[in-house]
Amino acid sequence: MIKTIAINQDYQLIQGLEASELINGNYLWFWIDFQQPTQSEIEVLSDPLHFHPLAIEDCIFTLQRPKLDYYEDYTFFVTQALNPLTITKEEIDFFLAENYIVSFHYNQSPEIEEVWNRFLHSTKVKSWSPSQVLYHVLDKMVDNYFPLVYQVEDTLNEIDENSKGRSMEALLEDLFDTRHDLLSLRQTVTPMRDLIYRIINSQRVTVMKIKIEYFSDIHDHLLKLTEMVEANRELATDIRDSYISLNSHQTNHVMKVLTVITTLFMPLSFIAGLYGMNFHYMPELTWKYGYFFTLFLMVLVVLVMSLWFRKKGWFK
Repeated sequence: MIKTIAINQDYQLIQGLEASELINGNYLWFWIDFQQPTQSEIEVLSDPLHFHPLAIEDCIFTLQRPKLDYYEDYTFFVTQALNPLTITKEEIDFFLAENYIVSFHYNQSPEIEEVWNRFLHSTKVKSWSPSQVLYHVLDKMVDNYFPLVYQVEDTLNEIDENSKGRSMEALLEDLFDTRHDLLSLRQTVTPMRDLIYRIINSQRVTVMKIKIEYFSDIHDHLLKLTEMVEANRELATDIRDSYISLNSHQTNHVMKVLTVITTLFMPLSFIAGLYGMNFHYMPELTWKYGYFFTLFLMVLVVLVMSLWFRKKGWFK
């Protein structure tokens, strides 16, 4: 689906025009949005918009790293939003020039929808420009990162506290899923931070009609997000190491108990095996109290060894 909106010389909003009409018309500027485009709609990028084949290829083959490319009459941006349900990356591409902005995305974008509706109902049309649209979309995109980071942070705190008394296996499974979410966040936030940094410091993006301080504010938010993601990654690593150490400690404790039990039964097995041999001339075999003496000897050996183990601190 292709949506269009244009600003004429009288600062009136006009919707629903064809791309060819916008290119050949006398408009101050216009915005074309490609949402889940078909193959025939994708061809509009090459004719009549005449974008570079490499930029069109980057649009078609998604999940590019966030970047910007300079062309003769426009600048091409690759950005990434995050799906709030799955925390997966969703690419949104922009073609920015002095008199137009073109957005391209295969997934439905709440950021695009919100800025589109805000612009459509704005009472200050003169204050808007293509770069203003780009700023608002990027700002909303970055703002939507924060709830996802807070969500991951809450999950880590819940795993760390384990207030529900869940098993260690279930906690570790959730922890590894959370680490995967943090990796997705990191792979999105860091490249976006670098992209905004390039926009701020670029001398070639001459189409920006908005003060660079606005993009600096987005960059500050991304710096904060980067620190939060790294802090949560360290917390996840500490929790994982703690659980693994606790699991190893519990395993060692169980092995120690089993070793003590085995060691206590070793002399008993030796005594039972010794008197279980079928030799005819063996002492104590014909003794009246031999059976009770053997039991007493076994109990005595267990008591002595238990006291010795306790003195050594094995039962602590």
